[in-house]
Amino acid sequence: MASSLVVYLHGFRSSPRSSKAVMTGNAIRGLSSQNNPMEWYCPQLLASPKESMDLVTRHIKHSRADQIIVIGSSLGGFYANYLAEQYACKAVVLNPAVRAARELAPHVGMLSAYDSDEPFDFRPEYIDELKALQIENISKPERYFLLAAKGDELLDWKEMATFYAGAQQLILEGSDHGIADYSEHLPIVLKFILG
Repeated sequence: MASSLVVYLHGFRSSPRSSKAVMTGNAIRGLSSQNNPMEWYCPQLLASPKESMDLVTRHIKHSRADQIIVIGSSLGGFYANYLAEQYACKAVVLNPAVRAARELAPHVGMLSAYDSDEPFDFRPEYIDELKALQIENISKPERYFLLAAKGDELLDWKEMATFYAGAQQLILEGSDHGIADYSEHLPIVLKFILG
């Protein structure tokens, strides 16, 4: 009986309380059974990309799961590329930031998270940490599933579609960066994870 560790990585300034994370976690816990045990891991990521990846890789190392599946939204999608290449595992990327260092360079400074007033310092050296985690080309596109919205107001869906060429892709006609209609597409995400 194979067990799975499902790692969910939220986006920049987001948290494990985001609606996509909560919805996906509930679905995964609902799918977990004695015959198909699935561990859900959705940590609060840190401002430092390196520390975030150290946190996640420590958890993966201590997990006894037979297989890992990574799901990432926005910046989490960028991290998912890194982990999927490290562990040769499946990845679901939701409106991923394929070039996070470029996207986040203008955001260096004091920020707050979307769902709290807790300030955090997004430092210039974090851009270098993102550059160090950059995956230039995914090695096995069939391990990836891209969910991208043409209506994404922050990131370019065409760049995503090109970066994940050869991967399974679902390009939404409208929607937005947060994928407001995510619940409608969650069954396809789950099908890919279980497939």
